[in-house]
Amino acid sequence: MLLCVTASHKTASFELLERLSRNPENVAPALLDAGAQGAVVLATCNRFEAYVEVEDVTSDAVIDAVAHAAGIPSDDLDGSYRVVDDPHVAEHLFAVASGLESVVSGEGEIAGQVRRALSGAREQGTTSPTLERLFQRASQAQRKVKNVTALHRAGRSLVRLSLELADSRIADWSAERVLLVGTGSYAAVTLAALRERGAVDIAVYSASGRAVPFAQKHGIRPVAAADFASVAQHASLLITCTSVEMVLGPAQLERQPGTTAGCLSTTAGAHPHSQLIIDLGMPRNVDPAVAQLEGVALLDLDTIRLHAPLEELQATDAARDVVREAAESFHLDGSKQSVTPAVVALRTHIFGLLESEIERARRRGDENGRVEQAMRHLAGVLLHTPTTRAHALAAEGRADEFHAALETLYGLSADASGAASATA
Repeated sequence: MLLCVTASHKTASFELLERLSRNPENVAPALLDAGAQGAVVLATCNRFEAYVEVEDVTSDAVIDAVAHAAGIPSDDLDGSYRVVDDPHVAEHLFAVASGLESVVSGEGEIAGQVRRALSGAREQGTTSPTLERLFQRASQAQRKVKNVTALHRAGRSLVRLSLELADSRIADWSAERVLLVGTGSYAAVTLAALRERGAVDIAVYSASGRAVPFAQKHGIRPVAAADFASVAQHASLLITCTSVEMVLGPAQLERQPGTTAGCLSTTAGAHPHSQLIIDLGMPRNVDPAVAQLEGVALLDLDTIRLHAPLEELQATDAARDVVREAAESFHLDGSKQSVTPAVVALRTHIFGLLESEIERARRRGDENGRVEQAMRHLAGVLLHTPTTRAHALAAEGRADEFHAALETLYGLSADASGAASATA
């Protein structure tokens, strides 16, 4: 059985994710020590996941092993993770590898991180045949998503589209006082797009306290928590792209409700004294009430997506379909593998009887081999239907029925096939 313990930007603070990802190389061996048959750990700045193959190990034991290996009290993890159980693990990993669960939808870096997670498990000797197949299929699913959908363009397109829509209000980007709220992948993409348009006066704020390292890395100004409201009020352009819900509302802008500015009209002329707010957050970072403040225009994802090309608008749905089909294929192949030992036991038994009868025919004078040829053909015909039915039953989750029939009719068990195939 497969389990995945996952903590990400959707469930945990960045501080906790950093603690979990500090020594990821310790986690997989600890999971094997706890009784797992295999473990692969995926650790990034926005995600920590342990994929585990288990038999008698509970999810609580897996979580305790993760916490102990990471040096974190188990209580600190409460409410910051979720457990994905066996029927859904493949679809979850395939979605992660394809960028569907990333901060920036469709970002490509995660695919390499998934491949490196498997390589690390191989080096540590913690992977298993099932996990090998799972992660290899994840890479195949990611490549198919990239090749047949527009997902890899969709996330960055939101940034591009939002700034294109903002062009109708901004005459000189170099004169804008920009406040960027967030320090994740979207923030980096947004910053690059702002600079391409000529923006130079850019500050960054992070509710998670990561503004300083982000600002130092990118050569912009960090904003302290105590100064956030003041800087927000005086910024002419605010762009929010953080995983923290509702970081900006009327209170931070220190305004009183007045004339309705409403959502951004893409046909409006320039308004040099107005304030434009672009909310790229998922979930929503900006209280929609700010659009009711005088002089404030709000451009949110709903508005941006109205202007998105149809191909990119549908990219996520198309990618989800690819991932779902890949997961179904993974489970179908796994089901077929589960019945393979029983099929091998039956075929070994039948071929053993066949060889005995062929030898008897030879002793009786079958010099031209016609009897042998006929008997081999008959054996193939007789085995075709039960082999096909075995795979069909396995695909329906009824492999145990084939096992029971095999034991009832022939006195054979799947366990016997291992010895049979080993000596064949």
